Amino acid sequence: MSFVFFGLSLVTGLALAEKADQDKPLILNADSVSINEVEQKYKLQGDILLIKGSIVVTGDKGDILVDPEGYQFIEVKGNAKSLATFRQRREGLANEFMQGLGRDVSYNGKQEVLILLGDANMKRLLNMQMRDHLRGGKIEYRDDTQEYRVSPPPNQPKSALPSSRAVLAPRSKVVTQ
Repeated sequence: MSFVFFGLSLVTGLALAEKADQDKPLILNADSVSINEVEQKYKLQGDILLIKGSIVVTGDKGDILVDPEGYQFIEVKGNAKSLATFRQRREGLANEFMQGLGRDVSYNGKQEVLILLGDANMKRLLNMQMRDHLRGGKIEYRDDTQEYRVSPPPNQPKSALPSSRAVLAPRSKVVTQ
């Protein structure tokens, strides 16, 4: 099986990324921060903590690009000791979060797409209780359509046991297309 794909759009209570995050300041903490205001590029090195509203990203080195509309494109890498992490509150239910980790974390703020690579692990939490849990070599999450795509590591032999896994909480109503 080359990948596992899960569409989780709900009929009611559609929750998306926290829209207020777009208007929040970008707070950067790292051992080293390099800022190019003309090109709107930021380079971060060592013990990164990035905060933008409810978005929290950690890692060892990273790059941020801001487009003319103000959307951030975030690339963060972990190191040999720890993986990069991503966490964001979702719009709607008061205490719902998406959190993930991987060797590499990539977030496209314009399209609301999160990609986790290498030992990827993602959870959807509601009131700090796990609702969904995904694991694989690569996880892509599209917040606008609430779709997950879980892929095995790229060099996994076909004879190996499946390495993509999803545990999903029951949904009361699911839209099928």
